[in-house]
Amino acid sequence: MPKLSVVIPNYNGLKYLEGVLESLERQTMKDFEILLVDNGSVDKSCEYTAENYPRVRQIRLEDNYGFCKAVNEGIKASNGEYVLLLNNDVEADPSFVLQMYEGIRRHPNAFSCQAKMLRFYDRDRIDDAGNYYCALGWAYARGKGSYKDRCRREEPVFATCAGAAIYRKSIFEKIGYFDEEHFAYLEDTDIGYRARIYGYENWFLPEAIVYHVGSGTSGSRYNQFKTRYSSRNNIYMIYKNMPFLQILLNLPLLLFGFGVKLLFFSIKGLGREYAAGIKNGFQISRKHKKCKFQMKHCTNYMKIQLELWGNVFRRFFR
Repeated sequence: MPKLSVVIPNYNGLKYLEGVLESLERQTMKDFEILLVDNGSVDKSCEYTAENYPRVRQIRLEDNYGFCKAVNEGIKASNGEYVLLLNNDVEADPSFVLQMYEGIRRHPNAFSCQAKMLRFYDRDRIDDAGNYYCALGWAYARGKGSYKDRCRREEPVFATCAGAAIYRKSIFEKIGYFDEEHFAYLEDTDIGYRARIYGYENWFLPEAIVYHVGSGTSGSRYNQFKTRYSSRNNIYMIYKNMPFLQILLNLPLLLFGFGVKLLFFSIKGLGREYAAGIKNGFQISRKHKKCKFQMKHCTNYMKIQLELWGNVFRRFFR
């Protein structure tokens, strides 16, 4: 049995596969398996992988079911005690897998640990050093755009970016898998939030390095698909993870935060998509159950709330 399993979701990512798979071939740690979960690609991704990387085990889905279903299929089919999720548009440093494996083992209460993600085309700049969520309803990547010598400390974060994160497989059985209603976007914040409710931790590992192209599947940082799904999933995530009284407590800040975002996307010509996503978020929320509130998690909810307030200041002043 391998010590860990690397799961790579893929949708028409042929142009990136050589980069990510070659970087995994160069790893100093060798005791891991690789699973490529393909979402119905039509660009011969699977054929290329089978011919050039026969070590890679493939799971071929017949259609594009989104990030969440793809990684869930990979997690369930994996053999390792730990599962390392990796975007298809990254390249990893040679010690990356080892750093991730040793990092999560240093933190016995960790659900997940994230690598330091640097920009592929500007390798002196950070792309993502841990995800935060705040009482304004904003999710944001810590350190984004900063020089790479920032964020040098190994420390807990609100959630981890699933583009380069390792998870304890056993905890998925307790808290559930990635919510496939999300399809893509904020699914990693959602499951990190859920883990926090259950009392688990998420950590940032600065010595584990990957280089991330970014928007390798969606095509750009701001587009109609991403804007609509992000606002939709944000509403759904709040509904699902916050007890009703906590929603009321945060409502003034949430209304302000969503209003600012609506204005921001309107200026970019995407206001209609952002508003449509909010509407759709309320619609799907009515169809799904909330994360069941349990009194034994009350302390965890209070810790999360304090962090949601603190992350408002962190967003602007750190």
